[in-house]
Amino acid sequence: MQNNKMILGSEEWCSFPELGIPAIKARVDSGAKTSALHAINITSFIKDNENWVRFDINPIQNNLKTVIHCEAKLIDKRIVKSSSGFREQRFVIQSKIKIGATDWNIEMTLTNRDSMGFRMLLGREAMSGRILVDPEQKYLLGQTSTEQLKEFYIDTIVQKSGLRIGVLASNPTLYSNRRIMEAGEMRGHQMQFLNIKECYMKLDADRPEIHYRGGKILDNFDAIIPRIRPSITFYGCALTRQFEAMKVYCLNSAAAITQSRDKLFSLQLLLHHGVDIPTTGFANSPLDTDDLIKMVGGSPLIVKLLEGTQGKGVVLAETKKAAESVINAFKSLNANILVQEFIKEANGKDLRLFVVDGKVVATIQREAAPGEFRANIHMGGTASIIKPTADEKKIAIKAAKAMDLKVAGVDIIRSSKGPLLLEVNSSPGLEGIEGATNKDIAGEMIKAIEKNFKWK
Repeated sequence: MQNNKMILGSEEWCSFPELGIPAIKARVDSGAKTSALHAINITSFIKDNENWVRFDINPIQNNLKTVIHCEAKLIDKRIVKSSSGFREQRFVIQSKIKIGATDWNIEMTLTNRDSMGFRMLLGREAMSGRILVDPEQKYLLGQTSTEQLKEFYIDTIVQKSGLRIGVLASNPTLYSNRRIMEAGEMRGHQMQFLNIKECYMKLDADRPEIHYRGGKILDNFDAIIPRIRPSITFYGCALTRQFEAMKVYCLNSAAAITQSRDKLFSLQLLLHHGVDIPTTGFANSPLDTDDLIKMVGGSPLIVKLLEGTQGKGVVLAETKKAAESVINAFKSLNANILVQEFIKEANGKDLRLFVVDGKVVATIQREAAPGEFRANIHMGGTASIIKPTADEKKIAIKAAKAMDLKVAGVDIIRSSKGPLLLEVNSSPGLEGIEGATNKDIAGEMIKAIEKNFKWK
């Protein structure tokens, strides 16, 4: 029986004639059960009274100019847990794959594989009874040259003719920053990554300027997307204000980012706009510790550093004695802290609602790792899809509006008193929520800029 099977290397070129994909490099992985195809902008629709799905694919790795628009009949929807722990619902399609001179039908899930090395993963279900794998070999059935790829895809290249958009951030390889760059390029815009630390400015009443490494003047941008990490809030917001002075549209303003980073002020601002939060206390002196603990209902309670991010600087004090120790320890370091009631019934879960231009575009539920009370993905939490209630969506939209943020990650906790707002993030990460929901959130951010310019 072995003689009838095709031998493949660990990497092979294949095609999908029914999808209009003439060549795509695949990772041949017998360790993976299900095959997966890279896909973005995935939407379902009805065709001839049947469920179909349409999606876009960049078939060539690290090439966003080449785009194929595909349609396929929807076979199934499955919850898939990725290697990084994210749970996401994926559409499943069936299509004919061709490797060498042989073709056959396979099932595969659709997912964004930008962070992976290959646009196509060939799993063992698709190989069963047909293929043997020699992991030491590659391209046993032939290599596709760069010239051939150009010829295959000559009519699918998206020409740049749109807006000039800068991503003002620190790390060009970070998933969120890469996705925003890719989403802009996919929609035909000219994208440029601007490293915050390599920008400097000229303050002038008549001609304010921002210079980039080597003295280049940044004077031709239509829009800037600030992605400022907390450790460089001061300088990042100074640059954002400078772009605003130069009449460049900034997706989140410097003022909005600045106030969102001040946890105490932002909570006061949210309360002023009628957004409910857990009972919270703030004091300047360790002498007030006892009354501060009583103020939020006693122990257990949460102690938060005002400067903390991604769950860091957040401590659960389970007893009054522990609370006193933690509060006094932070105060002895002259650290600004908040104390907050502990919502036990939340059971280590919270919701992250992603708001873009006044709309909730995606929602996930984050669940803390065993033995942990913080649900942040960076702290080992897992993400899953959840449908927010009307009240939860209303709170998220109201919170983003109160903070004057066009883009916001709004964290909400479910309590016996109803939904309560925990925090509003002005530079929310995309990896966890895009991976779980399979939604093109980066694309929604680009659309918000297009809307401002009435660009079509």
